[in-house]
Amino acid sequence: MRLRVWMAAAACAGLSACGGSVPDLAQIQRQHPSSSAWLLDRHGAVMQEVRVDFSRRQGAWQRLNTISPTLQQAVVNFEDKRFADHGGVDGRALVHALWQNLKGENRRGASTLTMQLAGFLQPELASGAHKGVLGKLRQMIAAWQIESALNKPQILEAYLNLAPFRGEARGVAAASAMLFGKGASALTRDEALLLAALLPAPQAPVDRVAARACRYAGEAADSDACERLRRLARLALPGQSTWAMAEAAPHLAAQLQLAAGARIRTTLDLSLQRRATAILESRLSQLVSEDVEDGAALVLDNASGEVLAYVGSRRSARQHQVDGVQALRQAGSTLKPFLYSLAIEQQILTAASWLDDSPVAVTTPSGQYVPQNYDRQFKGRVSVRTALAGSLNVPAVRTLLLTGVEPFHQRLLRLGLPLVQDADFYGYALALGAPEVSLWSLANAYRTLANGGRFSPPTLLPGQSELLGQVIDPAAAFIVADILADRAARSVTFGLESPLATPFWSAVKTGTSKDMRDNWCVGFSRRYTVGVWVGNFDGRPMRGVSGVTGAAPVWLELMQTLHTQPEAAPEPPSQVRRQNGEWFVEGTAPSSGRTVKVAAAEARISYPGEGAILALDPDMPPAMQRVFLAATGGTAAMWMLDGKLLGHADQPLAWSPVAGKHELKLLARSSGQVLDSVQFQVRGRNAVSSRAREHPGRAADQSRS
Repeated sequence: MRLRVWMAAAACAGLSACGGSVPDLAQIQRQHPSSSAWLLDRHGAVMQEVRVDFSRRQGAWQRLNTISPTLQQAVVNFEDKRFADHGGVDGRALVHALWQNLKGENRRGASTLTMQLAGFLQPELASGAHKGVLGKLRQMIAAWQIESALNKPQILEAYLNLAPFRGEARGVAAASAMLFGKGASALTRDEALLLAALLPAPQAPVDRVAARACRYAGEAADSDACERLRRLARLALPGQSTWAMAEAAPHLAAQLQLAAGARIRTTLDLSLQRRATAILESRLSQLVSEDVEDGAALVLDNASGEVLAYVGSRRSARQHQVDGVQALRQAGSTLKPFLYSLAIEQQILTAASWLDDSPVAVTTPSGQYVPQNYDRQFKGRVSVRTALAGSLNVPAVRTLLLTGVEPFHQRLLRLGLPLVQDADFYGYALALGAPEVSLWSLANAYRTLANGGRFSPPTLLPGQSELLGQVIDPAAAFIVADILADRAARSVTFGLESPLATPFWSAVKTGTSKDMRDNWCVGFSRRYTVGVWVGNFDGRPMRGVSGVTGAAPVWLELMQTLHTQPEAAPEPPSQVRRQNGEWFVEGTAPSSGRTVKVAAAEARISYPGEGAILALDPDMPPAMQRVFLAATGGTAAMWMLDGKLLGHADQPLAWSPVAGKHELKLLARSSGQVLDSVQFQVRGRNAVSSRAREHPGRAADQSRS
């Protein structure tokens, strides 16, 4: 002991090796974090491992009692057999090594586990400098310092967590996972011997490592045991590719700034995350023939806003790295509930008000806008309840005419939807979902409806829920949710039985964007909101896939997974009244004994619109072309074109177009009063004769700015 103190004092006088204090085990662990970070679910289960440090491969720190006892014993026996007895430097081994070197034998030095640990903690002591006398003395002093700060189990624990084993594997956790695909506690005796045999020369040839492991096995190593060790070495050492990383939430991990060694607890539920992934994969595999490759799903807890499942794409997709939850895609009809809630809130409409579902041409700064329904058919006069539940387009545009584009645009922004353009850019197409939105923002907007119009952003981390702010009037939110849950009202478009029908109370809406490039299904129960998007990340259209056939089956299965018990409908807020089977905001219900006031359209020309330019098709005979003149509210009106009466306006009238400028009027049949008028043009090289006008045909409508 006195010799050790004397040598340390002399070295400190001549060397700068005693400057700093030795860290304790907790500090060592913090200073050598794993090369990965981990995302945990709400219960602490590992969901995702993310490689952060690519200079090495080190797993999570392993406590000594979680490391195979066989490996511990093998390391001590063959790296430092007097580990328990020396104080950091094995004097007997040092003298023996010096004698061997004097005889010219090329043997390994006398470094103890503690001296090797000193090299792991201070790389300059393991860089080759310790081969000289002064370098070896520095290493010995560092080992004595470690022995004074840590006990033997702590030294062995630090050694096994920091020792290089093979390739980039550092520490027993990384070596066990990379070479054998298991944890350090589950190593077999052969695997433990093989790891111990790597320590003297981690990059040694496979057969040399196997031979050393066979020697470590001792007298019990018969030829069969040695052959087994050789097979294991040849199987495990060359590939180093069995590291199995948890990958249940890759897109979520990409959003977070993860530091090496971090373990981040999220709000997700691993079981639900896996279930959502499997459901999406299964449905998309059934849509391959319809040219559908990608999809995404999101599950939110209504009360807290916590994200319970976050599936950014299918794993097998070509562009699986794209996060479909955050990607911006055209919203389609999914924005209609927010439009009708605004109209109900402004008391412009009620759920029982009537809207006209008939052809209409809306004049915009960029030309004529002629909305069509999904099935290219019109239902005539329909209630607001039927129009929203059946996702009819023309009534939605008429509603936007009543509310105004700018107020609706502002409402969508307040709901957190990332509209990048101003209201004028979208115009009346805003009613039909022209903007691009993310599944993240859209699902949360529906969660706002589920919460009675109260908005807060969703959260991925526990304890970060924000206070709810009122964005939609509670009465309007309740009425719209009731409409979206109405299976009978929905049947006008979707039928009574569809993937939108659940055995418990739920409100749901689908949406399909232009050319079937995207389809959505977003809906909620009292407890959860589920959003699903299906399409192709590269933007190519699907073949015949709508929200009901694409996204809705995924939504339905997820909702059924979440609800094992029936749920009743939500209670109406105090501002809502029930009358004649319909819900009304207080003060908007019709007087007792009277029918609901009809919000019918005034008599007006719906086609062609003011300033429209119609082009004759040059590839067809002019006599075979025609334009259908259409009006709304025209049951008691007459057509007049260029001063000539054409007939009644209660039905669309086929007119054979004549090149030139025209004035079309809608006259009251009884008084001849002009109810509406438009001016439009027909362009083409060949005029149609008056005789040819009597033959029906068709014309192409080319609206221009």
